[in-house]
Amino acid sequence: MAGRPLPDAEALLRDLARQIGAAVTSNTGLIGIHTGGVWIAERLHRELKLTVPLATLDVNFYRDDFDQRGLRSQVRPSTIPFEVDGRDLILVDDVLYTGRTIRAAMNELFDYGRPASIRLATLIDRGGRELPIAAQFVGARLDVAANQSIELHRADDGLLSLVLSESTTPSGH
Repeated sequence: MAGRPLPDAEALLRDLARQIGAAVTSNTGLIGIHTGGVWIAERLHRELKLTVPLATLDVNFYRDDFDQRGLRSQVRPSTIPFEVDGRDLILVDDVLYTGRTIRAAMNELFDYGRPASIRLATLIDRGGRELPIAAQFVGARLDVAANQSIELHRADDGLLSLVLSESTTPSGH
């Protein structure tokens, strides 16, 4: 990745909307994972004109590496304004890396009920999986060094952008 610019997040979002649009039904619930996944899910929900309300998850308390990472400074409540039982769900996250965030999200979802299916949409799949998790909808697949992280930023006007940075410890993003 060194020297190469990151893809345009807005173009990746449009491509994700096309991919997901072909797969949604009236039974599909969209769930964004805080923070970046919620930003993407909000935009997808509007673009796809979904009638089922948007749901959000904060998986901090469900992570298996909670003792290593600690509690994030800004824990948000999870909000699922629809029945999970029997529903086709699409989990949305910004960057898929180890798979631990998605595992935590699925654990939390099963506390709400038993969905008919769970599919994953991510803006960036950066490889490096530690768990057998795969996204069905992907904006871009990028090779990123373990000491680098990709972060999603949202401008005041709501436009999304990606930033590559060096990290002192692998963060999952």
